[in-house]
Amino acid sequence: MPLILDSPPPSPSQLPTKALPTTASIRRLQHHESDVVIVGAGILGCSLAVALARQGRSVTLLEKSLKEPDRIVGELLQPGGVQALEELGLRWCLEEIDACVVKGYEVIYYGEEVRVPYPENVTGGEGDAGRRPEGRSFHHGRFIRRLREAAMREENILVVETKVTGMVKNGWTGQVVGVNSETRGKKDYYFGGLTVVADGYASRFRGELGTTQPVFKSRFWGLELIDADLPLPGHGHVVLGAGAPVLLYQIGTRETRALVDVPEGLESAKGENGGVKCHLKEHVLPGLPPCVKSSFERALEEGGLRSMPNSFLPPSTNRVPGIIMLGDAMNMRHPLTGGGMTVAFNDVVLLRDLLAPAVVPDLGDTKLVLRQMKTFHWRRKHLSSVINILAQALYSLFAANDPQLRALQLGCFRYFQLGGQCVDGPVGLLAGIIRRPFVLFYHFFAVALLSIWIVLAGAGKSGWWRLPGAVVESGEVFWKACLVLFPFIGSELRS
Repeated sequence: MPLILDSPPPSPSQLPTKALPTTASIRRLQHHESDVVIVGAGILGCSLAVALARQGRSVTLLEKSLKEPDRIVGELLQPGGVQALEELGLRWCLEEIDACVVKGYEVIYYGEEVRVPYPENVTGGEGDAGRRPEGRSFHHGRFIRRLREAAMREENILVVETKVTGMVKNGWTGQVVGVNSETRGKKDYYFGGLTVVADGYASRFRGELGTTQPVFKSRFWGLELIDADLPLPGHGHVVLGAGAPVLLYQIGTRETRALVDVPEGLESAKGENGGVKCHLKEHVLPGLPPCVKSSFERALEEGGLRSMPNSFLPPSTNRVPGIIMLGDAMNMRHPLTGGGMTVAFNDVVLLRDLLAPAVVPDLGDTKLVLRQMKTFHWRRKHLSSVINILAQALYSLFAANDPQLRALQLGCFRYFQLGGQCVDGPVGLLAGIIRRPFVLFYHFFAVALLSIWIVLAGAGKSGWWRLPGAVVESGEVFWKACLVLFPFIGSELRS
């Protein structure tokens, strides 16, 4: 497969072996024409390119920089994402990148710990008895490099390093027929029957396509800890305390990622109060597990503190002929639950089947493609709506900033302590292996009812005279639970 680079590749061994040119490859190289033009060689772009190429489609994959990316999110793949990656024939991309096995989570609430492992036998298959699914965590850039290697090995894919600057439209019909770009300072064009935009959370195409813009109310500030001693190796850690949540998980044999959620406008993180570094040292460090404090403090002093916005973008139906928007460009949720890549790979599995040549012989048939995309929008919700709603709802509880949310946060922790289905259900949803929205609804309001019971029980122990106030407080807790969950359900029902 031909490769056009604007900068040197990571290593010569990644370049594909030469093959005899085909008519399709000549059209890709000389005329910049293909069945599909994909903008963005990231998680979704690479995997979709491979999936479509293996169906015999001619694919052009465009990326502004093929250098190995360096990001602080997109580092944990849930079991549901690993399964999708295997279905796409790309599981080997998790090899030789020093990826770590993830068996579940450890939730730490003001120093009190509870283990929440991925559930065993969740699919009910005979061969699954006693087996628990596993996720993987890794350096984001290394995983992207492997996915790009997979794309470069396919004969039906042309990978080009170029900066896409806009869409090319048919002046009569408004149909998108390709994109224009800049390659080494020169204007360029790439044409396809279908254009796929997968250029990430900062997509430049949302405004042009008239889609909803993302909103964010906090940022993750990340550090890379070296030789950190985690309380429960092989698990992600969620640390809850007086402030917003902290995530800890291994991304390599020696490296551990620490992500600290910092809400926008937080007083203690403002410049006049010492900035984010001072906030982490004075307000976050004291609440961390003792075994992590030394490595966290060392990483903080050595620098390397970076941030990413925690965005929320509800999904929308593709309506513009000739182009579809996917991945973080189309749908985002808070990265607290690590569900983004799981959604992306499962979207590729679904889209591969909906746009298969037997179903859509010509990707230039815009009416048929738009009908299939409407089907895609609703069918993907079995998984995506669960992960989207769960991520936003859990963040509301884990970043509790009022008495009602703090009551729900405590109720959630006590719910996990009950074990059994009180762990298997929520963690199965988070893992992307339970894909039933009603299960999410059930467990969320079970947590709400437990929270109410804790409020009433606490009042009963303090004296009968507190019961009337506790009843009022219970109503406020239930109402807050409704205010947390139902708006996100509504965002999923809108098309």
